[in-house]
Parts: sequence; C-alpha cells; structure tokens
Amino acid sequence: MTERVVVTLQVRPDRVAEYRRRHAAVWPEMLRALRAAGWNSYTLDLRPDGLLVGVLETDDFPAAQAAMAATEVNARWQAEMGEFFVELPAGSPDASMVPLERVFDLDAQLAAVDGAAGGEPDVSPGGPGSTRS
Repeated sequence: MTERVVVTLQVRPDRVAEYRRRHAAVWPEMLRALRAAGWNSYTLDLRPDGLLVGVLETDDFPAAQAAMAATEVNARWQAEMGEFFVELPAGSPDASMVPLERVFDLDAQLAAVDGAAGGEPDVSPGGPGSTRS
C-alpha cells in the first residue's frame, strides 16, 4: 500500500539561495537512484526562512531510505548537502528525515461522517455538512 510521507528539515538561512540552485538540476544519477529506491512523487518545498518540507509517496519508507543509503551516489549527495542544514540529529540529511504525524485528513473525516449517517451527509444546522454554524 502506498503511503504519503511528509518530512521537514531546516536549511541554514544564509544557504537558502545556494540550496535552491543545487536542487534546480539534481544529478541524473541521483534522480534515477531515488526512483529505483521507491521514492515517488517526491517534492521539496522551501520557505524563505529555510523550513524545508519534503513530500513523497512510497510503499515502505524505511525500506526506501535503506535502499538509498546503500547507494554510492547518495553518499556523495548527502556529504555535499549536509553543510546546508542547521541541525542534523542523525548526522546526515536523509537519516534525519522523520515523518510527520498526520493529525487531520479531510477526506477520511468526511467519509467517516458520511458513512455514520448511512451515506447521507449530516446537513443539520451546525452539523458537519451544513453551511451554518
């Protein structure tokens, strides 16, 4: 089953521009290694203050991380990228990626509400499906 994984890291504010530049043209060998390791729909989004948010889809995140850790190109990439981050608790950017916990899912909650009502949305005044509160 494919899971969506969201992680954050903190890029040093004085290195944000260079980090963007380096990711504008990632090494083709690195791109291929990520895909072969099961990193699908992988994106990185960066705030001006350096907050980096990574999102990917994979069948097994720990296995995808391990597959990348076993590649020579990843070792080179991580060595170059490490200097861009404020703090890396596990020593390298990839090893420091800890998935965030999802605390809200609109689709799941709507499905639960709609399912509990026998498939009919709750449109009572103030109810989850109403337009009034």
